[in-house]
Amino acid sequence: MGIVHHSNHIRYFEEARLDFMHTIGCDAAEMEKDGIIIPNVDAYAKYAKPIRFADKVTVAVRLVKFNGATMRYEYVMRLPDGNTAATGYTTHCFVGKDFKPLSLKHKYPVYYERLRAHISE
Repeated sequence: MGIVHHSNHIRYFEEARLDFMHTIGCDAAEMEKDGIIIPNVDAYAKYAKPIRFADKVTVAVRLVKFNGATMRYEYVMRLPDGNTAATGYTTHCFVGKDFKPLSLKHKYPVYYERLRAHISE
C-alpha cells in the first residue's frame, strides 16, 4: 500500500517515550538494572493521515499523569509538512523483578521526583 503499517505507530510512541525518559534522567534500561520494570498496560492510537515510507515524522510526547505507581503519556505524531498523522496515549505501571507492583515514591524517590517534575497536564 506504500504506507507504514498501523502497528508501527505504537512503536514510534514507545521510542519517543524512551527518549523522553532518558532525557529526564529516567533511562528505562538503567531503571531495569535497578529492579524496576515498566510494562505497558494500555495503548491507543488515532490515525489522521497516512505515513509514507519515506516520511520523517516527529513525535511530541508529554507525561500527563503520574502517581508513583502508574504513568500515562500522550503523543502527537506529525508529518514533515506539520500535519498530524496520529495521536495517542500509553499507560504504564511499575513492577519489581518479581512482577509485583511497586511505588517509586517509597522505593525509588529519585526516579519519582524526576518524573513528577515533568508532568504537563
